[in-house]
Formats: sequence, structure tokens, C-alpha cells
Amino acid sequence: MIIVAVIFFGLILLGMPIGYTLGIAGVTGLLQIGGDNFLVMAAKRFFEGLNLFTFMAMPFFILAGEIMNKSGITSRLADFANALVGYLRGGLAHSNMVASVLFAGMTGAAVSDAAAFGNTLVPAMVKEGYSRPFSCAVTAAGSIIGPTIPPSNLMVIYGSLMGVSIAGLFAAGILPGLLICLLCMAVIAALGRRLNLPKRAEGPSLKRIIRGFRSSLLAIIMPVIILGGILSGIVTPTEAAAIAVAYALFVGVVVYRALTLEDIVQMLIRTARITGVVFLIIASASILGWWMTFMQIPQSIAAWFLSMSNDPNVIIALILALLLAVGMFMDINAALIILAPVLAPLTLAIGMDPVHAGIMIILALNISLMTPPVGACLFVLSSVTGERIERISMALIPFLIAEVAILILIAFWSDLTLFIPRLLGF
Repeated sequence: MIIVAVIFFGLILLGMPIGYTLGIAGVTGLLQIGGDNFLVMAAKRFFEGLNLFTFMAMPFFILAGEIMNKSGITSRLADFANALVGYLRGGLAHSNMVASVLFAGMTGAAVSDAAAFGNTLVPAMVKEGYSRPFSCAVTAAGSIIGPTIPPSNLMVIYGSLMGVSIAGLFAAGILPGLLICLLCMAVIAALGRRLNLPKRAEGPSLKRIIRGFRSSLLAIIMPVIILGGILSGIVTPTEAAAIAVAYALFVGVVVYRALTLEDIVQMLIRTARITGVVFLIIASASILGWWMTFMQIPQSIAAWFLSMSNDPNVIIALILALLLAVGMFMDINAALIILAPVLAPLTLAIGMDPVHAGIMIILALNISLMTPPVGACLFVLSSVTGERIERISMALIPFLIAEVAILILIAFWSDLTLFIPRLLGF
């Protein structure tokens, strides 16, 4: 066990990609417990780790987001959001948050949100008088709404691996995502006068709102189609993802006429690359996960947690601390795949609903997307805008506190978390 741990953390420190690290550590564990005879398990687990029909939803959702982003939907959503809240002090910052909610219903990926708005809204905010670190911080804080409000690739992974209803997870993610948006907007409002954030001279305009709504209507319909179909039981998440791609292609090619054949080829290549990275992590983690199960590591960790306290609230607090700490140093897909089989039985032992536990785990890892030193959204925004990660991180502190507060609320108030799933019969 010690050898596998040393190899795992050693390779991470050396900078080896997490997919390779997981696979090498897993194969080492197999050799340690069974020698060459156990090596056949590596290939078997590698295949079986991906042999889940629901995983097909991921590349479809990724491709749909790529198409909608390339079609110019981002700017249309930003214009509509600006028409709704742009008249407030710090209007573009508020618009950034609202646009993240609208964009979340199409992509389900924080990095896509950060890249899209880092290229569009951050320059617009800087031009209007916002500081670049604050503009990046607002974008990073809003970006985690993407994988919280459905569709969410993390929910697809968690639901597939742990046998939890993906539709139920989707339903449970709506309220936390909206709460993150509202509390971050409250932070912007609180900072408005102290930071002297710009305020538009003209007030709200119904004409602008109607014009912005018309321009972005086809984009707004897309999450309605996805969520409506899944939550009503008409289609599965995988079927809804395929429909989303067809709809996005129709809008991009026929309606907006913004896509060429070359664009589609490039989007397919990017989707294959992103999907390949995630699937390599899942398949490699399956090998390591089998070894951990054989060695009864999840049971040992659960027993250790329970030995510290029998109070469910204390156990939940320990789980949150572990997730936030691990997320600071590990890719969230890998962290989810490794920790979910460990933590899910523990949450069941203390009486948590599986959907409630899943949303808690996913939201905690989403927050780590904006925490250094391995926050993916920080690196994307730093690359896109040229701003230093340290300066973005400092400006993020008020938003990070707000989002951790939402996480605590979601974790300890199960009735709030499960309100929408129960309403819909999950």
C-alpha cells in the first residue's frame, strides 16, 4: 500500500498527467498483490471502467457547448444579461453572473464558461473601468455555475459510477447554482461603492430586454429542451445530449449561418481531445479503484471517519474539508472518481440521501476549480487575459467565501437541496 501511495504522489509531484499517474499506480498495486497473474485485470478494468452507456452523454454535451459557443451564442446571452441587470452599479459584473447561469444550461463545463467570457466579458469590463483581476475573479466565480446547473458532466460521471439517478442529480443542481449566482451578485453589490464599480447612466429598458430576449431566444430554448426532456422522463440524459447536438447544429448552420465545415471539423477534434482526457482518467482510475476495493481501503477510511465521531454533522464537515483540500491539488474528475467510492458508502452510513450526498460532493469539487494552485479556471483566465493567477486569487476571496457558505448550506440542509428533486418525484 505504501509503495502505491509513494508512486502516486511522486508522479503527481513530477508533473505526470493524472491519467497516466492513476494507471501506473493501479498497475503497481495489481503487481503488488498478485504478481504477473493479476496484470490481466488491468486491461479488463480499463475497458469496464468505460463500459457504461450513460458516459456517451459527455462527448455530446461537450460538442453541443462547442457548437453554441462558436455560433456566437455567448455574445447574445451576454447582451441579454446586460439588458436585464446592466443598469445596476457594477452592471457588467452582474451581467457576467446572469450570463453564466444562461450559459450553464448549454455546456455544463466551467472551463468553457471561463474561456468564453474571458475572451468577451473580461475585456468589456476592463474597457468600462473594472480592474482586470476583479473582472477575472467575477468570471471565475461565475464559471463554476456551469457544472452545477445541469447539464453537468460531473453529475453524469458520479451518477454512472455510483448508480445514482442522473436526472435526480440534475434536478438537485438547479437550486445550488441559482443560489451561487444570487449570493455572488450580493457580493458585487456590497463591493460596488467600496471599489467604485461603474454604473450605467440610463436605467432599465424594457425595449432592450425584449430585443435581447429575441436575439438569445434560440439559445435559451436549448436548456429547456434538455432539462424538460430529462426531468419529464421523455428521454434519457444520453438521448437529450444527442438532441442538444442536433439542435445546436441546426441553430448554428441553418439559423445563424455562423458555422463552416472547417469549424465543425475543429470542434469535433476539440471534443475528441477533451473527451479522451476525461475517459483516460476514468478508465485508469477504475484500475486503481479495483485495487483500493480489494485492499478494503474505502472501508478503512469510512471506519476511521466514524471512529472520530458518530455525529453526522461532524462527518459531513470532515468530508467537506477533505474534498476542498484534495480539490486544491488534483484534477476534479480524478478526485471525483477516486473519492466517490470512498465517500458515498460513508454518507449512506450516516443516513444521507444519495442525491444529496452527490450534489454536496460535486459542488465541493466545483469550488476547487477556482482555488489555487491547481484551479483549472484560474489557469484558463490567466492564459486568456494575461493576468497573474496570484492577483486573480486575491480578488476571488470574497466570492470564494460566499460559495463555500452556499456549500455548507447545501450540505447541512437536506430539505433545501432535495426540494426540487422531491417536487419532481425523484
